Amino acid sequence: ISLLEWLAIIFAIAIVWMAEMINTAIETLSDVVSPAYHPKIKIVKDIAAGAVLVAAVAAVIVGLLIFIPKLFPST
Repeated sequence: ISLLEWLAIIFAIAIVWMAEMINTAIETLSDVVSPAYHPKIKIVKDIAAGAVLVAAVAAVIVGLLIFIPKLFPST
């Protein structure tokens, strides 16, 4: 794959890792602030987890856009 494609893949991976780290920080902070169950803390945690999901789906799309044409070249 080309240098630009490598950069896109590395960037996509980095975004997923960053989203996961932010999610972990939010969840840890939420547990410190409110150790007991709280419905609003649940919403915050769900939104942070949703951000990780969005980043992961975007990374999969980047991977598919790069690798599918290489795996199945048009004739």
